[in-house]
Amino acid sequence: MHRPFTLLTTAAALALALAGCGGGGAGGGGGGGGDTAAAAELPAAVSKSGATATPAGVKANVLFGAKSTASQQPPAPIGSYAKGCAAGLVPLPETGPAWQAMRLDRNRNWGHPDLIAFIGRLAGAAQRQGWAGLYVGDLSQPRGGPMTSGHQSHQIGLDADIWMLPPRRLDLTRAERESLSSISIRSADQRSVNENWTPAHMAILKAAAEDPAVDRVFVAAAAKIAMCRDAGRDRAWLQKIRPIQGHNHHFHVRLKCPRGARGCTPQRPTVAELSGGGDGCDETLQWWVTDYLEMLRNPPKGPPPPRKRGARDYTMADLPAQCAEVLASD
Repeated sequence: MHRPFTLLTTAAALALALAGCGGGGAGGGGGGGGDTAAAAELPAAVSKSGATATPAGVKANVLFGAKSTASQQPPAPIGSYAKGCAAGLVPLPETGPAWQAMRLDRNRNWGHPDLIAFIGRLAGAAQRQGWAGLYVGDLSQPRGGPMTSGHQSHQIGLDADIWMLPPRRLDLTRAERESLSSISIRSADQRSVNENWTPAHMAILKAAAEDPAVDRVFVAAAAKIAMCRDAGRDRAWLQKIRPIQGHNHHFHVRLKCPRGARGCTPQRPTVAELSGGGDGCDETLQWWVTDYLEMLRNPPKGPPPPRKRGARDYTMADLPAQCAEVLASD
């Protein structure tokens, strides 16, 4: 057991859980929902254009989930990754030269232009590893903001889920993109990678971490353990690889706040602070496959702690004031 790290790392794990993808599963991040479900929950007093005043107490995820298009504003991430919104997002093309966007019915293939450009770069790196390209899961809703299902983060257009499934073809139909599932690269006991993990996975994750636009990459601890083992002397990029619960069917890339984006809140602690300036291949990483798993198997006795408010609890009063303008924009 690694008890000296338990209290510190438990707090970090909970923070990451709030800021990470949430949801997940074989589909590559997040649940269903989307425009139709959100619109069904929208009170009659609120128009889909956002032109009327929003009644007090209406959940922000309902309002943002009802928007089917981006705001007609300059691109801008507003707030933090797990409490914000985004102006002027652009859609990731459903099919690109080296990718396909998955789960199109969710309408979550919207991102800041920097994120769309990054996906193109990473897809090219995947092709250089022999993959046909990438299957891309959720980015953000058209105007970012809290989602009606799945993710706690992905709110400001700077997060992307990338499937672990190596694409065999890039001409999937819309129906195939809804039914196809990703693969897990983690063993059933959660302690190591399984036979689906390949050197190409590691190379693609390394390419993501080495991209200067990337702040950090979330992935299952078992994958980071394997990369720590196999990295050799070239290890600086490992600092950006951050272990988190789940994330065995996809990995989650988070970009830095773009230059000049004054309304964007960088994530803290930084990856350098989390790793003590090292590569993170230390006892705090092993915690995820020891003490953490033990806590899951034998949760502490006594009443559960009070549930913390999350993204699906937020009203507009919880978000930056500029998010009301994003909702009201054409």
